[in-house]
Amino acid sequence: MPARPLACLAFLLALIAGLLAGCSESSDEPPPPANIVASAPTVSIPANRWRAVLVAGDNSSPAFDNGIDTLRDRLAGMGVRGITVFSASPGRGQLSTARNIEAGLRAGGGDACLVYMTSHGDQSGFFLRAGRQMLSPSALDEALNQGCGERPTVVVVSTCHSGTFIIPQARRPNRIIIAAAATDRTSFGCGADNDYTYYDQCFLQQLDGASTWRELAEATRACVHTLEQQLGVRRESRPQLFVGAAVANLKLPGR
Repeated sequence: MPARPLACLAFLLALIAGLLAGCSESSDEPPPPANIVASAPTVSIPANRWRAVLVAGDNSSPAFDNGIDTLRDRLAGMGVRGITVFSASPGRGQLSTARNIEAGLRAGGGDACLVYMTSHGDQSGFFLRAGRQMLSPSALDEALNQGCGERPTVVVVSTCHSGTFIIPQARRPNRIIIAAAATDRTSFGCGADNDYTYYDQCFLQQLDGASTWRELAEATRACVHTLEQQLGVRRESRPQLFVGAAVANLKLPGR
């Protein structure tokens, strides 16, 4: 486990110098209203009908590949068969370029989509070391539209400033968008000495105990809050969650 908090911001200072100075205070995404959750149907997709796209966008820290490798194994153990891995590290999967990832998402297939992305990030998007690119929220949204359409879709973005992916056009009834940090906040644990980022660590720890994706997101957020308090993080990451009305009770694969 990490011995000290290491913010992703340290990597990004050269890339986004001066950006944070103009940030406003974080505005947390409210939880879905109780009446929406209560009235939403329970949606259960067979595990072998899920399609998962897992992305480690950077290899400057082993934490990103570790998180994706472990999640791939956990999903396979839950019965998910259609798993595609993208990595910045040779031999760990397809190369994580924006073009490859977008093509992988657009390929379609399955009855439900899961996209899990972990890397560095800023308010413009998700960092991909291959080609020094940023995958923007709008580009991800368009790829999801083409590849997942109206099917139940879960998107997890585990980066600094990942709340930026909860853009208005992405807030669809069939989508759950889970972000590791508010738009103006950094996330932690992406240093060279970390086995996992703090968010990925908590997500994996809470995976077995949750029944729905909403429950998993809320349990992960609580875990991150506790971990940051224990480690003395002064400016918390404030993980964010958007839940579409049609998938408020979407079950995890095999649950």
